[in-house]
Amino acid sequence: MSVTLNAMKREDHTKSTTKQLRENGQVPAVVYGKENGSKSISVDSITLLKTVRDEGKNAVISLQIQGESPLDVMLHDYQTDKITDDLLHADFYVVNMSQELETTVPVRVVGEPENGVVQQPLYEVNVRATPNHIPNEITVDISNKSIGDIVTVAEIGESSTYQVTDDPETVVASVLAPTTNADMEGQEETGEEPEFTGEAQSEANEE
Repeated sequence: MSVTLNAMKREDHTKSTTKQLRENGQVPAVVYGKENGSKSISVDSITLLKTVRDEGKNAVISLQIQGESPLDVMLHDYQTDKITDDLLHADFYVVNMSQELETTVPVRVVGEPENGVVQQPLYEVNVRATPNHIPNEITVDISNKSIGDIVTVAEIGESSTYQVTDDPETVVASVLAPTTNADMEGQEETGEEPEFTGEAQSEANEE
């Protein structure tokens, strides 16, 4: 089920107008698609951030542009201020809900191994699925693992709704023998939520 995000048409691309938009809590953005062309819009910054943090970066968004029919879109890219971390620009693309696409999905290791220290060399995998079947994240349970055990893509790549397209032999997580006292006393969590940062190219230079 998609979430709704309201948007306003944007026709004035001058720097002064764009600056005023941002000061009013709006983010200049572009929405594009093969059959829809490209449109300049603006969306509420806080609402967009909340949507992505609550629903995940692969969320399907029902973009409601004032005076137009809703569009099913996904957030493609975004630009943030390097100092304030404020959103500066966002790109959305129109998706076909019946057509598969490929994107990256975070991998999170859960549980504690029987012994040893967990190492996670892979934090994202490539997934192919229709937009409404793209998972927010894929979890890997290492509760029954011990020193010397590994988890590969092959062990997490089976699903009736999506396909992991990475090399099946790629190691996602492994359990190693502890090498220090700190390793023996405790382990830090290996999975971290990706920060909402990125680079957007569309219109960034002119705005």
